Amino acid sequence: MLTDGGLVTHAVADARGPQWTKVVFNAATSPLAALTGLTVGQVCTDAGLREQVDRLVAEALAVCAAAGIALTRDPGESVAEAIREAYHHKPSMLQDVRARRPTEIGVLNGGIAAEGRRAGVPTPAHDAMVALVRGLERSWTGS
Repeated sequence: MLTDGGLVTHAVADARGPQWTKVVFNAATSPLAALTGLTVGQVCTDAGLREQVDRLVAEALAVCAAAGIALTRDPGESVAEAIREAYHHKPSMLQDVRARRPTEIGVLNGGIAAEGRRAGVPTPAHDAMVALVRGLERSWTGS
């Protein structure tokens, strides 16, 4: 139906690869942008924050390996592209934080952490992002 409607589509045997390719990049950059107020490019070019980006990517790649998920693109390429082409991009999680709306932290980093637990892979950096962003969200309501 999508192809008939004019969209270019193709079937894949395992949709997890394309899905997780996007999730790994977003989970490595969005919470750091949300916590710092910086754009994706700023997060990826700050030495201390880039170290965290790389740590989050490495954990996610370990989860993917244990779960048999083959990414369709190296996350490093996505980071380089973000610096080059989307330096000033404010990810939706940052926009949600600025508007004091609930974020997708539970789905992004929480999803990677849950799959890590299922596969027996520790994900302390993703667990930390979930705790930090959820703590920030709680600060808006005082609960």
